[in-house]
Amino acid sequence: MSKKPLTTTQFFRLFPDDETCLTHLFNVRFGQGFECPSCERPSNWYRIKAERAYSCQWCGHHLHPTVGTPFEQTRTPLQLWFYAIHLFTTTRHGVSAKELERQLGVTYKTAWRMATLIRQHMADVDGSGPVGGEGVIVEIDETLVGGSVSGKGSGYKGNKTVVVGMLERGGDVVTQVVSSRHRKPMEALIQANVTIGTTIATDEFGSYRFLNQLGYDHMTVQHNKGQYAASNGASVNAIEGFWRHLKCSISGTHVSVSPKYLGRYAKEFEFRFNRRNDPASMLPELLSTFRPLTAKSR
Repeated sequence: MSKKPLTTTQFFRLFPDDETCLTHLFNVRFGQGFECPSCERPSNWYRIKAERAYSCQWCGHHLHPTVGTPFEQTRTPLQLWFYAIHLFTTTRHGVSAKELERQLGVTYKTAWRMATLIRQHMADVDGSGPVGGEGVIVEIDETLVGGSVSGKGSGYKGNKTVVVGMLERGGDVVTQVVSSRHRKPMEALIQANVTIGTTIATDEFGSYRFLNQLGYDHMTVQHNKGQYAASNGASVNAIEGFWRHLKCSISGTHVSVSPKYLGRYAKEFEFRFNRRNDPASMLPELLSTFRPLTAKSR
């Protein structure tokens, strides 16, 4: 099976119209035989043409496949939503709202909202499971994005925003925008995202000095001495490669990103990085993984 993402021609062959997209959502979320939340009987579901809904054969209860998805309460055609997600999965450098405006023929306001919800959906699907484990090396590093540097201190330097990354060698990365780089917040962040017993590689930044006391095997590469890979395997070259790609992509595609939304952009690149070995899986995953519905919202 090919690991290459769909071409544009293949995409439109798979999702030729809105009805096909709605049917896809119904099938991945419910399917025929789904137990009706109202009468609690397995049912055949019949399409209601007047709205994006299906009706129970027994009691007439309505199921709305778009509820609880990024497509809820939108008048934008589902096919355009699906195509926008396709664009997000076939680029390495991200998609700007201006590009969506041009490609989809929608207003900039609509394109911006779509891009925001798609990034949030990518973050939800990717999740925030911990990385690392016994015998696994995780590289941890922080970087400054946007703005200009002035003064000293932790957290924000000048008007730059701090993003911390935790990358398992050969595995996944977890990113997080932080407001402080002081020891305690940094240790709490690492404990929440890296499994105890992991071997952690960092540079010589002071907030990492006591990781050995938290149950990690900590090794340090000394950049201030011109060292970029120690003999014991310590380096942060992989996570720095991720930062380089993120910054170049933001600069080239978006020009700049406000601190308020930077975390969403980082999560978008995190999602794609974590599926770099199987890019074909991104679109099916994003079009079939949604938050579980409550009985009230069905």
